[in-house]
Amino acid sequence: MILPRGQPLLLPAHPGFIWGSLLLALMLDLLPLGRVPWMPDFLAVVLVFWSIHQPRRVGLSAAFVFGLVLDVHQASLLGQHALAYAVLIYLAIMVHRRILWFAVPAQALQMLPLFAAAHAITLVLRLIGGGIFPGWSVLLAPLLEALMWPIVSWLLLAPQRRAPNPDANRPL
Repeated sequence: MILPRGQPLLLPAHPGFIWGSLLLALMLDLLPLGRVPWMPDFLAVVLVFWSIHQPRRVGLSAAFVFGLVLDVHQASLLGQHALAYAVLIYLAIMVHRRILWFAVPAQALQMLPLFAAAHAITLVLRLIGGGIFPGWSVLLAPLLEALMWPIVSWLLLAPQRRAPNPDANRPL
């Protein structure tokens, strides 16, 4: 694939780092911070990031399993997060080649409708299951996730960046 102008060539992502970052995001979602509807979903952001940058390693099955784990932990309707994550990752994989051509702030704008769709699926399933409407502050969560996108991108791509001046000791 031809890289856009000014984008550095990255080293391959280490599988241990990918799965470690996913487990860390899951642990952040499992923290007992209270059930506030505007809380961003860290796992969704990291899942989307890796499904865009490494679609062969992180896909629908990983999203579905992580969604089931989150459903069991939150004692919510079994499958609501799993379905939302699966749809989110499907949409992310569908547009992953186009997203990579944009700068990181523009990527965040492109990701906002995907995060909003995932939260809408979760909200609709919760309401169908007899839950109550959590309030209009639920609209802040996709916005906060889109605002987290540049920070997450910078953190997760940091180990893959090449050294700027290769020498005999660093051939890459």
